[in-house]
Amino acid sequence: MNQNQKNYDAIIVGGGHNGLVAASYLAKAGKAVLLLEAHAEPGGATTSVKPFPGYDANLSRYSYLVSLLPDQIVADLGINFKTLERSISSYTPYHRGGKDDGLLISTEWDQTTAGSFRRLTGSDQEGKAWREFYGGIAELAGRLAPSMLQPLKSAAQLKSEMGLPEVWRSLMEVPIGQVIRDRFSDDLLRGVVLTDALIGTFVPADDLQANRCFLYHVIGNGTGQWRVPQGGMGALVKELYRIATSHGVEIKLSSKVAALESGPAGVLIETESGETYTAKDLLFAAAPQHLARLRGQAAPASLEGSQIKINMLLTRLPRLKSGVDPRLAFAGTFHANESFSQCEAAYIRARGGEMPEPLPLEMYCHTLTDPTILSRELNAKGFQTLTLFGLHTPAKLFDAGPEGAKALAKERAMASLNQYLIDPIESVLAPCHDGSLAIEVKSPLDLERDIALPRGNIFHRDLDFPFLDDDTTGANQTLWGAETDDPHIFLAGAGARRGGGVSGIAGHNAAMALLAKD
Repeated sequence: MNQNQKNYDAIIVGGGHNGLVAASYLAKAGKAVLLLEAHAEPGGATTSVKPFPGYDANLSRYSYLVSLLPDQIVADLGINFKTLERSISSYTPYHRGGKDDGLLISTEWDQTTAGSFRRLTGSDQEGKAWREFYGGIAELAGRLAPSMLQPLKSAAQLKSEMGLPEVWRSLMEVPIGQVIRDRFSDDLLRGVVLTDALIGTFVPADDLQANRCFLYHVIGNGTGQWRVPQGGMGALVKELYRIATSHGVEIKLSSKVAALESGPAGVLIETESGETYTAKDLLFAAAPQHLARLRGQAAPASLEGSQIKINMLLTRLPRLKSGVDPRLAFAGTFHANESFSQCEAAYIRARGGEMPEPLPLEMYCHTLTDPTILSRELNAKGFQTLTLFGLHTPAKLFDAGPEGAKALAKERAMASLNQYLIDPIESVLAPCHDGSLAIEVKSPLDLERDIALPRGNIFHRDLDFPFLDDDTTGANQTLWGAETDDPHIFLAGAGARRGGGVSGIAGHNAAMALLAKD
């Protein structure tokens, strides 16, 4: 065992975006900070890779869009990172009355969107309900977003400050499935709303865990708009790494933590290679289940991950049966077989141990908004990327035969998509030099193996609402949602309260919690 002589103010475990944000805030405040990352490169889920041999295509393999990263963190740390807005919010193809069509929704309500709603529903009533519903959410998001970077408040206090009791009730108190059924009549439109409550979350529509997932998807940075990271997610990681090291953060890669001790004076960390480090405090940016294991505690119970992720490189975009321009259909979120009833049926089938069929899925084309992730040569040839998420594919479906289950999930995802295409997706996949096609499939078990997400849960554990359930601040105690039962250990990753999504919020709040106690 090699004892490191330097005693740090803080050790951060986990070099993903949250760990790098926390490290930067602490180092900027004058703290001596050491960051330990288990892998040979930083980034965690926010890395970019070139997964297809022979192609200069830099894909965001796991996390792929940015919504929650607050402008305040960008300004505080001087992050030089650009996100690009999408003009299309979503496209949902359907077949009704012997005709193929699709619901096209722009990010700003326009005549094209209004006409699309009218063709689907036969009137303007559902379009009006949509604008009223999301108008209320947008107003709440603008008021709620700043609180994400402040000490936690009680539910009653925050609800009062928001001044939007009906919107609050719809998002925080009444099951989102019930809200959707009450507000909308069309099954397909209901499903478009519901999907934001289901990504990565294996619950039915009337479970409040779905409400929490929905909330984090629609309040990002006060607008809820999902933006494309220019240069891919890896560009964000490189910039955060630059900022952290410029403030003096020591970063040690390939340093997986094997043991942890905590006492009155602080913490001691030992890595698998035998290095030991001491610090006054520890910020844990990996999943809280791993922290529990290191402390000899039982891991907190949590939902397992429930998404299949498929990355593709295409020689061109496929044509759609509806006749819509593929550059519009795939520019935003493309929904397939995600009506409300289809999502609920898929959940029931998966809960019973079967792979859903048809598989509800959604996808988007990064390169339509940001072609810089492809080489000039590939751009000149018209190549595009496609990122696909399959819903209600929990980890348990892959346990008995991981590779066979992945092959089945891939088959059902392709069939689900091909229902709406003139060109089968297989016909436009780029061919690799070894004879394979440029497509990779990642199951929840792969996410656990590759980036240590417990059972592939992209949120690390069950999401919490961004407030305290009761007024636990009454004892003159300020809480940031990062605290644990050990005064020297803080949660700084997605598993912290207000930690879900690519936001840096958990890293910021853990750093603030540590600084507040000094």
